[in-house]
Amino acid sequence: MKAMMRFFKSLFLLELLRGMSVTGRYMFRRKITVQYPEERAPLSPRFRGLHALRRYPNGEERCIACKLCEVVCPALAITIESAPREDGSRRTTRYDIDLTKCIFCGYCEESCPVDSIVETNIYEYHGEQRGDLMMTKAKLLAVGDKYEQQIAADRAADSRYR
Repeated sequence: MKAMMRFFKSLFLLELLRGMSVTGRYMFRRKITVQYPEERAPLSPRFRGLHALRRYPNGEERCIACKLCEVVCPALAITIESAPREDGSRRTTRYDIDLTKCIFCGYCEESCPVDSIVETNIYEYHGEQRGDLMMTKAKLLAVGDKYEQQIAADRAADSRYR
């Protein structure tokens, strides 16, 4: 009996008709499309986008070269080199993040004891070559300087940082 039912279903293309009925139901409904450059899709408050390195209000970089973010990164996308300064404190000489490797998990941000590395709400960035997506210390600090007010406001609004 099952063989007969399969034969009739395949003969009359019932699966195809069922699929076309679903298509027909949605064909005449109002389309929901975001006109991207003019309209922005809403972002989650915990969206993780482009990385940035922050500075203290006096202009000194926050990173103390503890290398926790490098250790915790599951994609091995972070490379840090450090050197001691004249005052005995340790600071980074090299801080690179390869965005082609990064999986934007947020572990680097969570592991940082001084809130130095953050992931911003910026999702509009691109690279035309592989090297364009290699974020060096200078690029990361520039992003942090440019968007510091937005980063601080996001931190203040999020209950995890109170």
